[in-house]
Amino acid sequence: MTLTIPLVLLLAVVVGLLLRFKAVGAGVVVVVALFGFYLAHTGAADTVSQLVTALTDALPGISR
Repeated sequence: MTLTIPLVLLLAVVVGLLLRFKAVGAGVVVVVALFGFYLAHTGAADTVSQLVTALTDALPGISR
């Protein structure tokens, strides 16, 4: 039996670990860029796009 892990899931775990341990540097930039690239090729791309659009539309309405 072969177990496959999608690259998007693997990169999400790596990004989560890097954020958890407060790792910074060029490696983080590469991992996050690859995560975004592969995420854009999944079915979640439309949902993420709608979420970002909703957040950017809501920002001007937030007052201090």
